[in-house]
Amino acid sequence: MGTQDVREHVDGDEHRRFMKRLLADVRAFERMLESDLIETDIRRIGAEQELFLVDRAWHPAPCSKELLELLDDPRFATELARFNLEFNLDPLTLDGNCLGQLERQLNELLDKARAAAEKIGVQVLLTGILPTLMQGDLGMENMTEHPRYLELNDAFTRMRGGAYAFDIRGTDELTLRHDSVMPEACNTSFQVHFQVGADEFARLYNIAQAATGPVLAAATNSPLLFGKRLWRETRIAVFQRA
Repeated sequence: MGTQDVREHVDGDEHRRFMKRLLADVRAFERMLESDLIETDIRRIGAEQELFLVDRAWHPAPCSKELLELLDDPRFATELARFNLEFNLDPLTLDGNCLGQLERQLNELLDKARAAAEKIGVQVLLTGILPTLMQGDLGMENMTEHPRYLELNDAFTRMRGGAYAFDIRGTDELTLRHDSVMPEACNTSFQVHFQVGADEFARLYNIAQAATGPVLAAATNSPLLFGKRLWRETRIAVFQRA
């Protein structure tokens, strides 16, 4: 999504120009809301599926670039780590059998990814956090070679002013420090997009928030991180700290 015009070492003047453009975008958005310029009377859904690439021993396989070249499909894209991948489903009008269509396309793209992965000796795995993932897999050598991710890492690390500290307590306890943003690559998920009208956004957003708890409780699948038994949904703690 968006453009990939990323530059390193932005100076103060460029940063101020960026902030002015950002504020101009916010004002333009406010004007769109005030003038009813946002599409109404239709609701759409879409989704993106993130996944892990693993070798025959179920360890992370950092080969997303090779797999993307083999897939040659714009619906597939890189993620932060070279052992992650994602694909995007087509947006659908929220009516009729749209959920069935969403499921069919999800399975179609999963099958395509699995067939391509088999050709290079790896497998596709859907899990919140890969149980075999270890801290040593989160080195910069496994970060996807893209200026966007490198600059993201540099910016967040400068803002933090030090190491990324993790202290997560569940059945076991995990305490560690890491030198990059790569712990975010521990998490994969199925992310749903929902387009609604501006006048109904607040109400539907609140409904979505209320539904999140029971949906999450029914779908937890990340109880392990670096061999430690932590939260049933450890992705939440990882996101908070990363």
